[in-house]
Amino acid sequence: MVQTEEWTGRGVTIAQIERELAALRERTYDSAVGPGLRTNVLTHLAWVPDDWRGAADQVLAGLAERHPSRTIILTPRPQDDDRLEAELSVQCFPLRGAHASVCSEVIELRLCGRRTQAPASVVEPLLIPDLPVFLRWRGEPPWHAPEFEQLIGVADRLVVDSREWPSLPAAYSELTTRFDRVAASDISWARTLEWRSALASLWPGIASIDTLRVAGPRAESMLLAGWLRSRLQHDVELAHEEAEGLEAVEVDGETVPTPRVEPRSPADMLSDELEIFGRDRVYEAAVRAAQ
Repeated sequence: MVQTEEWTGRGVTIAQIERELAALRERTYDSAVGPGLRTNVLTHLAWVPDDWRGAADQVLAGLAERHPSRTIILTPRPQDDDRLEAELSVQCFPLRGAHASVCSEVIELRLCGRRTQAPASVVEPLLIPDLPVFLRWRGEPPWHAPEFEQLIGVADRLVVDSREWPSLPAAYSELTTRFDRVAASDISWARTLEWRSALASLWPGIASIDTLRVAGPRAESMLLAGWLRSRLQHDVELAHEEAEGLEAVEVDGETVPTPRVEPRSPADMLSDELEIFGRDRVYEAAVRAAQ
């Protein structure tokens, strides 16, 4: 049985949040199943505007048991009066076959008014020392806004999904300027893995291709083309046909056999990204060549 404790506050301070979270932990851990509780293997920040809340909530619901962590959800409300609103929860999940539990903490913060422009001052006291910080940004970042610049300054890894970005390819150019400041993960890049393997299996014949045709989302299509350009060290023309998922790929008019793609939920995709820590130089090269 899942053990849960919750608290809600309006017009709160960071000190109050820390006190209430400590009290929630104490009550939840006391009632959780068994000894040997494990919690907080990372800090997971999520910038989630209201338009993305439904999708984000579904993903986060599938993560708690797999990644015991402190999750801090930041929802900007610049149109509201200046204040900080908080919803706190601690959940403990019994481990199968063991008399012990895994526990996760969720801090949902609504940054109202001018609080939207200074999220780092809110987040930094709530980060757990000596643990990696992942920042999941829903939608396209406001590339030069103070909230984005501040948060990538406290994160070890930025996790995005460039399928959510309306301004491609210009947004890829913006992203490349941040590679030396924060490691980057792109869920759209992860979706291309099986197709990259299928294309690589055509070596060495693929070495001299001129045209890549992709039926799929714009982001994944551009990343596949960028990957080939960066690996082959010559230009590859992209012919793109919009589709909901990656459906078909051709090289110089020849159809690439469709790889077997295991279905993965959005929670599965994000979970995979939360296990990657270093820079992905191949992805970075693909983004630079995708523009």
